[in-house]
Amino acid sequence: MKTLICDCNRSMTLDRPALSQALTKTPGASAEGIGDVHSVLCRREAPAFQRAARSGEELLVACTQESRLFQALAEHTEGAPALTERPIRFVNLRETGGWSREGAAATPKLAALIAAAQLPSPEPVGTVSYRSAGHCLILGPAARAEAAAALLADKLELSLLVDGGDLQQAHEFAVQRGRLTQLTGWLGAFAARWEDANPIDLDLCTRCNACIEVCPEGAIDFGYQVDLARCKAHRDCVAACDAAGAIDFNRGPRISEGRFDLVLDLGATPAFAMHQPPQGYFHVGSETQLMPAVFALREMVGEFEKPKFFRYEQRVCAHSRNEQIGCTACIDVCSAQAIRSDASLKGKTVGRKGGSAAPLTAGIVVEPHLCVGCGACSTVCPTGAISYGYPGPVDLGHRVRTLLKTYAVAGGRDAVLLLHSQEEGTSLINALGRVASTHRAQGMPARVLPMALWHSASVGLDVWLSAFAQGANQVWVLVGESEAPAYRQALADQMALAQAILHGLGYAGEHFRLIDARGDVASLDAALRAAPAQGVARPAGFAIQPDKRGTLELVLGHLIDCLPDAAPPPDVIVLPAAGAPYGNVLVDSAKCTLCLACVGACPSRALADNPDQPQLKFIEKNCVQCGLCQSTCPEDAIRLEPRLLLADGGRERTRSRVLHEAQPFHCVRCAKPFGTLRAIETMITRLAGHAAFQGAAAERLKMCSDCRVIDMYSNTHEQRITDL
Repeated sequence: MKTLICDCNRSMTLDRPALSQALTKTPGASAEGIGDVHSVLCRREAPAFQRAARSGEELLVACTQESRLFQALAEHTEGAPALTERPIRFVNLRETGGWSREGAAATPKLAALIAAAQLPSPEPVGTVSYRSAGHCLILGPAARAEAAAALLADKLELSLLVDGGDLQQAHEFAVQRGRLTQLTGWLGAFAARWEDANPIDLDLCTRCNACIEVCPEGAIDFGYQVDLARCKAHRDCVAACDAAGAIDFNRGPRISEGRFDLVLDLGATPAFAMHQPPQGYFHVGSETQLMPAVFALREMVGEFEKPKFFRYEQRVCAHSRNEQIGCTACIDVCSAQAIRSDASLKGKTVGRKGGSAAPLTAGIVVEPHLCVGCGACSTVCPTGAISYGYPGPVDLGHRVRTLLKTYAVAGGRDAVLLLHSQEEGTSLINALGRVASTHRAQGMPARVLPMALWHSASVGLDVWLSAFAQGANQVWVLVGESEAPAYRQALADQMALAQAILHGLGYAGEHFRLIDARGDVASLDAALRAAPAQGVARPAGFAIQPDKRGTLELVLGHLIDCLPDAAPPPDVIVLPAAGAPYGNVLVDSAKCTLCLACVGACPSRALADNPDQPQLKFIEKNCVQCGLCQSTCPEDAIRLEPRLLLADGGRERTRSRVLHEAQPFHCVRCAKPFGTLRAIETMITRLAGHAAFQGAAAERLKMCSDCRVIDMYSNTHEQRITDL
């Protein structure tokens, strides 16, 4: 790959030899083109870009400001491959470091950004399709709805559902009047339901105004609806409308339904209450929002695709077992309400090989058409059952590792990984760089490595801790005004967990921070000047795994092996309860009857029984603190204890230990052990009043299943149904 870098009219310092040397030492990176000097590549030095475009090599241009110009120039360069055949990549060196007050010291960072930009694109994933024919529903007051309709009528098929105000005399659009009762769906598949209780049917109304003229109370206006509070039931309007038959006071409330591809909501309160409404829906709360919505709606006709952002593995989902609810983290955090519970098992089976059927283990259902790709669900998932699909953990981890390794090879120290959203976060960083270029701000520090994500909430504990283990001194996440409150809380909770682990291991300082800029460049500039924390003495060499908990195990193993000051690890690190992915299970021996319902409910095989004797066993490493064991236990004998067990160098958490054991009960007929003494005593007490277990029959409760059947068929004193 050939890289073209430009110092933007000498406004930033580029140490080309040092950059070339760092990239040469980085496996997989290319230093080709780094030594070429360019100052105005987008203007008088454009022929140099054209020569590179004709070379047939992959191109990386270190300028995002003029990306459209370079793409257009490549398309019009004779002999250059088409962009569909060989896309041009771009990386921003200017605002991310070159324009900083520390620009002269930013060479390690610039080398790292170039090396990461040279990496292959992530593996493609499946897509989600939308199809829109342009049928748009406009909701709101009549005047605003008809004004908006006039801007869309030449491109879309329109239906208006108005809730008040005068209508135009000309009947240009299909208009309904009523109260919206339900709106569901997404682009190309909206379903609306509304109720109309007014005597005037707008479908039949000809707007002849005869009813308005004859109404003695003035209860009808140019909205063509009867004000029932003012109407005195003279019914002159009915007579005036006899020919059209649009007025009927005996007509009950009418429920109407319709399907639409798009929705423009002009009402004061949005029809969708979630923070991130479905694609194809636009709520216009102020006049300044109208034109952007109109322009977007005009382009939403045809077929559209987006990546399927998530992967879901039901097998390890800790949401539900046996219709009991456990973990709901993904459902609670989703700002698009794209995730719902599927906990009910009634009537559901899933086929096995050979044609037999087994109960279906229910979990969650994710509607891909509603998913907006924030990835917060994967961040809070304790098991990794739901993971981010594009880019996946492996591709993302390779990018993080390349950034940190190149930075270190180039001589960089105390690296900060700054994760930010692709749109709002990039805009904030660019704004800071622009202000720094005029010396009104410090700008991006030389040790801060920005990395754009589709959404800042899509990366969590496993990647943050992996980055730390691989040499990042700190990990910061930049959020702005568009972030949902649930995302901010989720990120804060996850950072509290990560920080608790590092502090528990003896690492001093603040390693994880949520930087809330809210569009304020000055606050962002100040936040980026935070002091370094204590990092690892030896960066890890492992790669991030597709399995979230597998990655966390690699991280913990490395951190335990290279503790600061060679101190022994603590036996236990107490974790915050919110979102804790590890912990202990506490069993009240006085209550537990060893019914083992918790074992059947556990989705992660943390709990197990002993087939040879009445025991409840536990492997702490497997516990995800979902709470299914607690909610399933009929005796209310289980409590959760969020913590990270590190005794014996972390090996204790991988061992099976007994949480509770009991004396077995022996069959009174054959002496075979079955159940536990406490369980049998509890059963006898609860069934003492049952008619089927009175007198000698009560002894059957003390028998094993085989002896119970033998006793029933060998007892000559009992009446059998065949004798009746």
